[in-house]
Amino acid sequence: MILDVRDVSFRYNSRPVLEGVTFSLGRNELLAILGPNGVGKTTLLKCLNGILHPATGTINVEEKDLLRMKKLEIARDLAYVAQQEQGGRLTAFDAILLGRRPHITWKVGREDIRKVDAIIRTLGLEHLSLRHLDEMSGGELQKVCIARALVQEPKVLLLDEPTSSLDLKNQQEILSIIRHIVTGHGMAAVMTMHDINSALRFADRVVFLKGGRVFAVAGLEEITPAMVREVYGIPVVIEKVQGYPVVVPVQPDKATPGV
Repeated sequence: MILDVRDVSFRYNSRPVLEGVTFSLGRNELLAILGPNGVGKTTLLKCLNGILHPATGTINVEEKDLLRMKKLEIARDLAYVAQQEQGGRLTAFDAILLGRRPHITWKVGREDIRKVDAIIRTLGLEHLSLRHLDEMSGGELQKVCIARALVQEPKVLLLDEPTSSLDLKNQQEILSIIRHIVTGHGMAAVMTMHDINSALRFADRVVFLKGGRVFAVAGLEEITPAMVREVYGIPVVIEKVQGYPVVVPVQPDKATPGV
């Protein structure tokens, strides 16, 4: 198991946000965190990355206690892509190179440059390499942010709403990139999402959060309309479209009783 989360709780001042969150993640696995707005999805990712410190619980990365690790050590094992990144006058190449910081001791070396070049080629970003971040579209900027995270060479990739505000084409491209990298590079990834159907298409398993607690951890074939209805508060049906499960909201009088 590459990531093991046990009984994690977090409070903002005295207000509970997360309570007893427990799940695990294996290598080559993509896990989606799902749930309504305000349920604690982003807070959970920040706890996993050491940005926030849980009130209780343990987080282990390959049996190392993340809560006892220094930030530089965490950055060698986990890379975090925030929901919204700000553009700037950095070029894409320089922005991606910043991802090597956890591995650089005195100065940038040839190996660091080689790894940045390799990630740029892998993600097909050669045409963006010398363009400034504030000249990019949302989809282009998100690809650069993912490239910066990957060049950290993490064991676990954490992504907060990676397709937020992107058009349909860019959503599919970004999620396909994430899926390919996780499968092909021996990594694992946790991503928060609002789009349940995209999660069901690209993830291996999902964690449903409700009221700051884990309501269910489920494989794609284990998700039921009753489960989705309980978490989101609306009746749905689940149909297969080209082999993928698709959640469709329905009128209450058209929902199948008991499912």
